[in-house]
Amino acid sequence: MKVTMVMLSSIDGKITNGKDPDVYAWTSPEDQKLFFPLIKKNNLIVMGRKTYEASKSVIKLENGKLRIVLTRNPKKYFNQSVKGQLEFTDETSRELVKRLSALGYKNLLLVGGGIINGLFLKKNLVDELFLTIEPMIFGIGKNIVEGQLLNTKLQLISSRKLNKTGTLLLKYVVRNDTRLTNNSSFL
Repeated sequence: MKVTMVMLSSIDGKITNGKDPDVYAWTSPEDQKLFFPLIKKNNLIVMGRKTYEASKSVIKLENGKLRIVLTRNPKKYFNQSVKGQLEFTDETSRELVKRLSALGYKNLLLVGGGIINGLFLKKNLVDELFLTIEPMIFGIGKNIVEGQLLNTKLQLISSRKLNKTGTLLLKYVVRNDTRLTNNSSFL
């Protein structure tokens, strides 16, 4: 299964402005024009509980599109589950990818947050990263990756300036022997 991590950050690598989880308050319209069609195009999206809580008002459930929320307490969200559309699980990243691959899914869009990103990166499950950098510095906030000591190497495959203020879209492939073999078309 191909796993694509999609993240938005400030120049100093923050995915939240302080403790405010609302990224829509500071993301550019240009990033949103890229992100929402990407969400619409993918039929499998995985996020952490905090990302779900911060974005549940904009999540649109539809048949044929599965949203999975990783949480330590899936029973807490039992009443919010929608069969085949919204699941809550405490599976490990590896268990989840294995189960979803067995169900026939080919692509997984990982939309964070930092803890979930770290868990997937630690197990070498991420194939590529789409990173939008907004020209802001927050100083305090959640990091793109939290809770893991990593040495993940990336290779830039494309970059694009999205607007006059300098919002950048960077696309990377994760560099390790397995990923280079699986994604040789990117190099």
